[in-house]
Amino acid sequence: MAPVRLAFSCLLVLWLGARVAVAADRPAPGDAWKLVWSDEFNGTRLDYTKWAVEENGHGGGNGELQYYVDRPQNVRVENGQLVIEARREPFNLAGVRKDFTSGRIRTKHRADWTYGRVEVSAKLPAGRGLWPAVWMLPREEKYGGWAASGEIDIIELVGHEPNKLHATLHFGGGWPKNQQATKSTTLERGTFADDFHDFAIEWERDEFRWFLDGKEYARQRQWRSEAGEFPAPFDQPFYLIINLAVGGNWPGPPNATTAFPARLLVDYVRVFARGR
Repeated sequence: MAPVRLAFSCLLVLWLGARVAVAADRPAPGDAWKLVWSDEFNGTRLDYTKWAVEENGHGGGNGELQYYVDRPQNVRVENGQLVIEARREPFNLAGVRKDFTSGRIRTKHRADWTYGRVEVSAKLPAGRGLWPAVWMLPREEKYGGWAASGEIDIIELVGHEPNKLHATLHFGGGWPKNQQATKSTTLERGTFADDFHDFAIEWERDEFRWFLDGKEYARQRQWRSEAGEFPAPFDQPFYLIINLAVGGNWPGPPNATTAFPARLLVDYVRVFARGR
């Protein structure tokens, strides 16, 4: 009987050790999510203490077709919502001519976070060539140029697949040595253009989790950096970006069926951190 008791004791120790390891990997029960930053878009204009509006027509490195412009036609707050509007119109600024305009805002130099939960309520446009996104870039390129220092995509959709949502991390080395990990989900009925949906991401030291309408649909625990040890590059402050691109290498150009103006609507953005 002694060998049996010894074997059982060893198994018990291993089982308890595994439970301790799992528990240590999870936040403590008292570490609830606490709101640390938000924009409910309840005013009459964009809050410039929280957001900067970008202006450029360089194509974002993706061959995009829009010029991002700081003007109410493209970026505004109305009816308690942020409106990012893409328009089909000739536009020329600083010698750069485009056939589309749109909007892109970011919290760079205003707010950034390392780890946390981001919640966004949004209605995404449909149509070939449309590319709405809510995403994050590092405050500093600590590990090198894109994507060596990382990119976190919270919401990403291409308009010719209006019922399909993508969750992606970019990492590895600088282009063209960059890598990505992507997971996707599809609505059971309708498209993301039909109504508002609740999107969220939880970013821990060793794990990302994405949620749609309160249900987890993607999880990533594996990434790498050519210039730092795990969890690099996702161990530094990242800021938020909201934009509506037109065209680009992934969605391709709009066609005759794409309706303009096209609008990305955001009801709120909320950022949480672990706290007791």
